[in-house]
Amino acid sequence: MALKSKIIISVFLSLTYLSVIAQQKEVFYKVSENPLYKNSSIPTEQRIEDLLQRMTLEEKVLQMTQWTYGTNANENNIEDKMNEVRPEIGSLLYRSDSPKFRNQIQKKAMEDSRLGIPIIFAFDVIHGYRTIFPIPLAQACTWDTELVKRSCAVAAKESHSAGIDWTFSPMLDVARDLRWGRVAEAYGEDPYANSVFGVAAVQGYQGNSLADKYTIAACLKHYIGYSLSEGGRDYQYTDVSGQTLWETFMPPFEAGIKAGAATVMSGFNDITGTPATANYYTLTDVLKNQWKHDGFVVSDWESIENLIPQGVAKDRKEAAYKCVMAGLEMDMKSDVYLENLPLLVSEGKVPIETIDEAVRRILRLKFKLGLFDNPYVEELPDNERYLQPEFLELAENVAAETMVLLKNENSILPLNRMVKNIAVIGPMANDSLHIMGSWEGIGKSDDAETLLEGIQKEFGNKANINYAKGCDFDGLDSLGFAKARIAAEKSEIIILCIGEKRQWSGESGSRSNISLPAIQEELVAELSNLNKPIVLVISSGRPNELSRIHSKVDAIIEIWQPGLRGGSALAGILSGRTNPSAKLAITFPLTSGQQPMYYNRRQSSRPIYGQYRDVSKDPLYDFGHGLSFTEYKYGEIQLSDTIIDKSQTLIAEIEIENTGKFDGKETMLWFISDPVANISRPIKELKYFEKKSIKAGEKMVYSFEIVPERDLSYPDNTGKRHLEAGDFYLQVGNKKVKFELVD
Repeated sequence: MALKSKIIISVFLSLTYLSVIAQQKEVFYKVSENPLYKNSSIPTEQRIEDLLQRMTLEEKVLQMTQWTYGTNANENNIEDKMNEVRPEIGSLLYRSDSPKFRNQIQKKAMEDSRLGIPIIFAFDVIHGYRTIFPIPLAQACTWDTELVKRSCAVAAKESHSAGIDWTFSPMLDVARDLRWGRVAEAYGEDPYANSVFGVAAVQGYQGNSLADKYTIAACLKHYIGYSLSEGGRDYQYTDVSGQTLWETFMPPFEAGIKAGAATVMSGFNDITGTPATANYYTLTDVLKNQWKHDGFVVSDWESIENLIPQGVAKDRKEAAYKCVMAGLEMDMKSDVYLENLPLLVSEGKVPIETIDEAVRRILRLKFKLGLFDNPYVEELPDNERYLQPEFLELAENVAAETMVLLKNENSILPLNRMVKNIAVIGPMANDSLHIMGSWEGIGKSDDAETLLEGIQKEFGNKANINYAKGCDFDGLDSLGFAKARIAAEKSEIIILCIGEKRQWSGESGSRSNISLPAIQEELVAELSNLNKPIVLVISSGRPNELSRIHSKVDAIIEIWQPGLRGGSALAGILSGRTNPSAKLAITFPLTSGQQPMYYNRRQSSRPIYGQYRDVSKDPLYDFGHGLSFTEYKYGEIQLSDTIIDKSQTLIAEIEIENTGKFDGKETMLWFISDPVANISRPIKELKYFEKKSIKAGEKMVYSFEIVPERDLSYPDNTGKRHLEAGDFYLQVGNKKVKFELVD
């Protein structure tokens, strides 16, 4: 917003405030030398109330407002940009990585405003700040919550050192339609997986206490049902039944709130006629009253005024009224609250108590973060803040654990040590930008290791690496095919690296067709004519349609968008230094037309009929699929009992033996089926998972404690849980056993 516009708004607010002083009966408190809210020995809630009673209406509404600050830290324009920032503003979406400038702005808030309320600085830290980790969808394929927690802790440390207090992450939208670009930001298609990884992310960002050094506040988004946008088109209407709301979309958010997530972001979507930004049921009845969340809700980017095109508000004033009364506390970017709340209060339409409660929640987070007592961050040089060796080592480890070996015919991988000439071909092979994925923080392509560089480092002194780009990511230019053929003809094996540009997924990355561009498929076909073994490496933000190229290659590795150290991670799998252990957290369809396709669908009235006539009913790769270089032998599931009552805990165990030649890691996914219920249940539901290392020739026992109320009950369309007696099935891999629950 231009400085002139902000001055006009400020004058308007001041005049409005003067006109409503008598009506509000507010007492204008002069700030004493030692007010209670500045005394760190006083309990937080008392400090909040002391500060709240001293604030004018304008100061309160400014706390409910978030502005953006800059796109860089240019010394020539920093002063002008800082002058535009109101020192009383509640939050800034901070787009600079300079702690110096952040501290200067904070100093302005602390010293130039009447009350000295610190600003909370926010940024979209989604999968890393400067050290970029694999996208969240990839992280879910690790089935390792500790890795996710550690990666989020590194992101918190780097971003905090830049002056960030608050991240808009994790995204907990259960994603089942691959046409929706933001599947890249989710932890897959399963509610339980999103819940567990969401909790790990919150714990990583927030640590043991928000007041601790190097922690930042998490924000659960997008609340709620956003990923159900019709046809996978971003920002569109979502028709969410009460059953689906409580069964699929609520569990991850409830888990995140119980884990202590500081804030929540409302979604862009219209939820069955009532937009998420103005939905009293979800924002107040559920979030505040049922779940007892004491933090606040922030809108998504300008989403309050989106009520106008959504057809539920005639203007910005009505949009402000509906959102604040629904329980949305902070306005991101649009200034709708700043322009309209004072007038709505003066007209008696919005009670001052509603404003006070919103501000109370915002101040509470600022106190929890310790901003009142320690408002500034340490100003360190970049080489002490970012890209530390342990950060990069973790980034490589996480990337290696995310890469899913989808196909490996004739055990072509790992590569034979006798291979002396390797062709590395494809538009993704020497790319350092798109490999980072969308929402790459402040990551720099110069910091990213390409796939080619990783392979050269791994095999450089053992084999000749013959590189050719072959073609671009899209377009019609096939002139590079000739050089690709030459490189391939000189080699014994082809590593063909294809995939998506970063902007093809993520926000507003909807696609009607999830196959890769024709030019990349043509490159695959061209090289397959050479009758040489091909390892297809795919880097993408979603599963792609591979039906036309799947049979033309010998092995397929889905590396997703692996971040800064994808090259070494991939090379380790190719050489056998790393035994792949990732499993899909999202279904890989056979064709785009199968969307949405997910594993835990409900049972059909005619299971054999009603399928597509022109394509298989089955996906290309199931949820949970992922190959290893070793072999695992599953024993039989052992139950502590076959009949339990509702107060008992059932213990299930299974022994897994590594019968191959490689040490490995195996993830056990435990599914439960309830074949008959008063409300029909999905075919099967993930209830627990565990990943363990098993050395070659050794055995490991996996166990799962089944607690009936937690694992066998289900919600109805109001959220009330039901636990019904009857038969249940427990399934792991291809093993399945029945047990009975009695009253």
